[in-house]
Amino acid sequence: MDTIWVVLIAIGALIAGVALGFFIARKYMMNYLKKNPPINEQMLRTLMMQMGQKPSQKKINQMMRAMNNQTGK
Repeated sequence: MDTIWVVLIAIGALIAGVALGFFIARKYMMNYLKKNPPINEQMLRTLMMQMGQKPSQKKINQMMRAMNNQTGK
């Protein structure tokens, strides 16, 4: 009977550790991406020019707003 409790406690601790680790890692990555966004206006302008488009400021602002809305800012 004692081994059953040891196994149950070990499984419970493992599940709690995995859940806690997931939420800590998620919080860390959200803060990292907020401080260091993956793309900015200059990168977007360069990307559009490489695709052969003449980027207007209105178009760049529209694309940045769409990306920010998608990430939940």
